Order: sequence, then structure tokens, then C-alpha cells
Amino acid sequence: MPAEKKTDFNIPEELKKLPALPGVYLMHGPKDEIIYVGKAKVLKNRVKQYFQKSYRKSVKIQQMVSLVERFEYIVVDSELEALILESNLIKEYKPRYNTLLKDDKNYPYIAFSLGELFPRVRAVRRRKNDRSRYFGPYASMEQVNEVIELLRKSFRIRNCNKVFTEDKRLPRPCLYYDLHQCDGPCIGRQSREDYLAQVSRALDFMNGKYEDIVKELSRRMSRASDNLDFETAMELRDLIRSIEAVQSRQKITAYDGEDRDIIGMRREGSDCVIQIFFVRDGKIIGRDHQFIDIDPEESDAELLSGFLKQYYNGTPFIPREIFVQTELPEAELLSAWLSGMKGRKVNIRTPLIGGKEKLVELAVMNAGILMNRYREKYREEEKKLGRAVLTLQKLLEMEKPPRRIESYDISNTSGALNVGSMVVYIDGKAKPNDYRKFRIRSVQGPDDYASMREMLTRRFSHGLREMEQNAERGRNNALGSFSVFPELILMDGGKGQVSVCEEVLSELGISSITVCGMVKDEHHRTRALLYQGRELPLPESGDVFRLLTRIQDEVHRFAIEYHRSLREKTQIRSLLDEIPGIGAVRKKALMKEFKDIDHIKTADIKSLAACPSMDIHAAERVYRFFRGESTA
Repeated sequence: MPAEKKTDFNIPEELKKLPALPGVYLMHGPKDEIIYVGKAKVLKNRVKQYFQKSYRKSVKIQQMVSLVERFEYIVVDSELEALILESNLIKEYKPRYNTLLKDDKNYPYIAFSLGELFPRVRAVRRRKNDRSRYFGPYASMEQVNEVIELLRKSFRIRNCNKVFTEDKRLPRPCLYYDLHQCDGPCIGRQSREDYLAQVSRALDFMNGKYEDIVKELSRRMSRASDNLDFETAMELRDLIRSIEAVQSRQKITAYDGEDRDIIGMRREGSDCVIQIFFVRDGKIIGRDHQFIDIDPEESDAELLSGFLKQYYNGTPFIPREIFVQTELPEAELLSAWLSGMKGRKVNIRTPLIGGKEKLVELAVMNAGILMNRYREKYREEEKKLGRAVLTLQKLLEMEKPPRRIESYDISNTSGALNVGSMVVYIDGKAKPNDYRKFRIRSVQGPDDYASMREMLTRRFSHGLREMEQNAERGRNNALGSFSVFPELILMDGGKGQVSVCEEVLSELGISSITVCGMVKDEHHRTRALLYQGRELPLPESGDVFRLLTRIQDEVHRFAIEYHRSLREKTQIRSLLDEIPGIGAVRKKALMKEFKDIDHIKTADIKSLAACPSMDIHAAERVYRFFRGESTA
């Protein structure tokens, strides 16, 4: 039986609120999973089309629309930004109805080969762990070529493959020297010091310092036009447009490939929305938002400092950089605290110019949209979650409401690839940063009880060790989220699973956690809680029923996704096992470099040979294997 339809999202009413701005929209299905991601030049027009009977739709899209329970969107500044963000989100969520966009295309980058004596600039399809500086990804190779041409003409950076040193120059220059797009370092017409100064200027330009070059190009364009040299004026105009394309591109992708969180805040009276964009490997891959009640007298800096302390306390992943919109007086102290938890330097920055500032502006703008759209809905949802948590407290006769709830599940295929998942809810809301995955090590075969015992033992033993280390160092939860124990554990199963959990906690001397099982009906929904040997029935229409169903679905999803990812990696290994000369080291190197089997299949010999531990002969064997040729 399909899941019950949600009634708190009125699609016709929400369609009226759509802005006439570019952006990305996300369609959610019956279990609140993302089933489709799309981009739009005008969100208002594009999203409305899906729900208009007069609009002609394919069978696949008709089916998708029939499953839509709600939608959300992210506003950006241009259709190009929407295109790249759409691609990032599809790769992250893999929505079932985005089949035509799941080709995992390699978008091009611009690379500065800083490891060379005279660095080159060139277009590449894949980033490598070398001394090069990468910018991108870009939407098309055409755009990349335009920017490289701009760099050659403006900064005279070479892109040839010629090899030379300061002591061993070449006898003659290439064509670019004659075209005045290179100053001839290869023939000694330019010193390495002067050349590196030009490279530095070009890097500044790629990092968002456009003003000087735009002013110079604009002056040259005006002079050319005044002199009736319209061909030169048009060429300069095109170069300025290329700069604008770079500027637009930079707002949605950070070129340096860092992991960072972008935080924007919008407040009105006692209401506040904080929007967090997750940038991983230089790309926005997702977002989170928090609605908080605030004291109107508090400053923006006080609010953001308080938020950072709560949001990152005990979280398993902390990025290298956190961008905020306001300078924080406690920035140095907060940075030291976060660095201690991460084990390496964490910086809190307030960008004032360039693409990084525009990323913060984007987060602030989306926080404002969320404020307008969801204020009343959020307050109602908060009431429902509050009622659900209070009902659990009363139902289980707990001393206080269970603020932190954890749930666990096991997934395998006929006993193979046993994995476990742990999901965390705080005040009734999911906290994905605290989710954890477990690869079961000691259990062979389909023994869910033994697998659950191993997972729980590892989780709480780790937590006890963290508590001891925190106490020794005089810190509060400084070493990770395992040291934060839940008030309530919900086991996805009956008496057997509950008994396993209670035994593990007893063996470890932990007595303060309430444990109960989620008893399912014939539709695999939680109909009752198993607590102290008694079944406590739940009304299907109640707030607590909806909360428990949400937790149950989430812990299943998280376990199944982890298991699926491991299964796909195992299948890659199995296929590579068939290639002579590709052993464990080379298999690991190929998987780390190319990520999936499709990229390995389509790679050329040169790219395969460049992979660590590979040589030209091994690369040729892999190349021929995936083209049905002999590998002997």
C-alpha cells in the first residue's frame, strides 16, 4: 500500500509563491525522498508547468508528477549557476526520475601547472592530486577555451607543451610569440621572475579580482571604437563577456576545491532562519536550514556565534572553512575550538569581495525566502514535534522528554556485505551530521542479531572512550559525537533486537538509556512500541505515529544506501579481477582515481597510465579489456 498522502503542503498555494527568478527545484515523493531535480531560468513558470493539465508531458514525467508530495527550491543569480547546481545535486541525491542526467559527465576545469618552472594553463577533464591549481568545473569546454584565450591575451600565459629551463632555452619561439600572446620565456626574452609575476596576476584574476582587467579592456575597447577599429573592439567586447561568465561561474563553485560551509542568516523580530550550504570538493552538494527563536535584542554576531556552538558540537564532520556574513568577535576562540575537534586548522571567515562573498549573499537570500515561505508552517511543525516528543515521554514514563533519539538498522544481501546504520533525531528533527555508518566485521552470513550486537558495542564503547579522553583533557564532547548518548533508542525490530540492545548497554555499565522496539503492521509501518515486554499501541493519526514512521523510514534508507554503495564498489572490484596484471594495489588506485566503473571504461590509455601504481602496459590491458580486445 502506498504511503499516506501528506496534507500540510498545499501545492496550488505554494505554486503561487514561486519567485520569477532562476534556480533549482527539488521534487519530493511519498516518503519525502527527492525524486527529481531540475533547473529553471524562471522558477515560477517552469515549476507551474508540471501541474498544468494543458502542458504536454512525457509518460515518465506524468508518473513523477503523480508522486510529488511537495517541492522546494534554491534561488541563484543566473541560469548557468542553476545548471551547475542542478548537476551537483543530481550527483549527490541520484533522484530516480533524473535518469537522462545520471551520466556523471566530467565537467572541464582550467589548470595552472604550478609544479613546473614556467607554469602552463590548460583545459583538463579531471582533477589530480598534484601541484596544479584547478579552477572549475565549467559548464562547457567552449567556455573554458574562451577563458584560456583571455588569459593568454591578457596575461600572456603559455599553454604549449615545450620543455625548457632558464639554463636551456629553445632556439625559436612558437606561433603565440608572433601573435603577441606570449613574451617568449622559452627563448630567453622573459625572465622566470617576470613570468611568475604574470602567473600570479592571472591567478588573482581567476580568484575574483576582475576590476582592474575589466577597466583596462573597457578603455582599450573605447579607444578601438573611437579609432573605427571595430574588429578589435568586438574582440575586446567578447573578452569582457568571458570575464562575466567567469564571475557568474565562481559564485556557485569555489575554485580551490576546499570543503567549506556557507552560512547565511535572515531575521525578523523573534524569528530567525539560518541557511547552510555544504561545499565539498569545491561544489555545492546540499544544504540545511534551521529555524530558531531569538531574542530581538541579540546582535547578529551573538546569534551566529551561538548557532556555531550548537550546530558543530559533536558533529563527525567539520569543514576546513566556515563562511559567515558578519565578523564574529569570538571567531578566533571558535576557530580554536573547532580545530581541536577536527584535529587540523579550521578557519571562520567573513568574505568581503569576490565570488566567496557572493556565495554568502546567496545563502542569505535563500534564508530570506525560507523565512517568507515557511514561517507559519515551521511553527506548526515545531508544535507537532514537541507534542510527539512529549507523548513519547508520557508513553514510556520517562522523567523528561527524550531530546536525543537514536535508531539502528542492519542491511545485507543474503548475509553478504553486512552493514549497519545509525540515525539521530534531536527534538524530533533529523540531525544528518550525526548519522554514522558501520561495516560489520565479525559476522559472516545473515545474522542480524549478531550484527546489531557488534554495531551497538562499537558505538557505545567508542563513546565511553571519548568520555574518558574528554575528561582527561578537561573538554566537553571535544573528540566527537559518540560521547553524546541518547535518552531513547528505537530498535527497528521486536523483542530480539530490544534484548540485544539492553544486553550490550548492561555489559558496558550504561543504565540511563530507555530502549524500545518499533513493532510493524502488515504495511511495514510502526503500529506499536515494545517496551519492558509490553506492546504500547499508537494511533495512526497521531503526531508520535508520524514521527516514528519518519525515523523508521530514515534508518532503512540510510542503511540501504550504504549497502548499495558498497555493493557497487564490490562489483567494480570483481570486474577488475578479470584483467590480467591488475592486482589489489592497482584496483584500489583505479577506484580511488576514477570513482566508478563507467569512468574507468571510458578513460583513455594516457589517463589510466597516469593513475598511481599503473604503468603504460597495465593501462593498455585495462583499455583493451573494456573494448573487448585481447589482453594477452
